[in-house]
Amino acid sequence: MVCEPETYYLEQNKHAPNNPYPVLVYRQCLPLPVSEEKATAFLESHAWERKGAWGHIGQRHFHPNVHECYGVVKGDSTMLVGCGNDDESGGQEIEVSVGDVIVLPAGTGHCNLQSTKDYFYVGVYPQGSPQWRNELGKGDVNHNEMRKYINAVPLPIEDPVNGPDGPLFTAWVRPTTSM
Repeated sequence: MVCEPETYYLEQNKHAPNNPYPVLVYRQCLPLPVSEEKATAFLESHAWERKGAWGHIGQRHFHPNVHECYGVVKGDSTMLVGCGNDDESGGQEIEVSVGDVIVLPAGTGHCNLQSTKDYFYVGVYPQGSPQWRNELGKGDVNHNEMRKYINAVPLPIEDPVNGPDGPLFTAWVRPTTSM
């Protein structure tokens, strides 16, 4: 059975370039009982690799060189996506909880606004991805420069939740521009 994601489309703003691809949120899709080990094994079985585990990160930032995926293994959080620096305009608040998987396309501003004390997630990235580059969106972001990095990031080999034929590949289609 395919776990269908919620989609959140974000516009670029002064502090974050964001991405034409939407943020994807898969609800309650991690194997039960949810644990760090089971979440890691599940997400890695779909051609993503674990590069860390974290709790609440309140610093607004984005990664122009890599797509990022969170598997929530404990607690709850209110994430703010699409924003940068201290400006919430253009951002979207998303409630996430244990069992949820969040996929952030390269360039998407994100942070946690508030989290339970036990909030914890594993961070996975498409196989072969470079180490993430942190950008804080301080001042005006050079969107043309960031777009070069973002557009060069390849699609993942598999959807982190549903595998090679998952809905990520339907949702993540570059818009065409007419000339």
